[in-house]
Amino acid sequence: MSGETQVTNAQHFWLIAGAIPFLLSFFVLGLSFTTGALTAFAVGWPLLQVFGYAMTLRMAKGDTSHDLVKVQVVLHYIALILLVTLLVRAS
Repeated sequence: MSGETQVTNAQHFWLIAGAIPFLLSFFVLGLSFTTGALTAFAVGWPLLQVFGYAMTLRMAKGDTSHDLVKVQVVLHYIALILLVTLLVRAS
């Protein structure tokens, strides 16, 4: 039993915080395919997240509460805020 690792609350928080914009990017992708708007962004954003999270988790050795992962999550929230701002100003 000495090989078991404990997952902290901070790791859970940052894992869930990173999953939210990732799932929303798939919603934006589906919406883009139905409307034809912002297709390049909608295709690129999930790909950027997959590669970004994979690289930061590799560099952080799997620790989701590492500063690199936190910055990556915040970066995608900024992208989400900019997308919402763009859509609000366009309407």
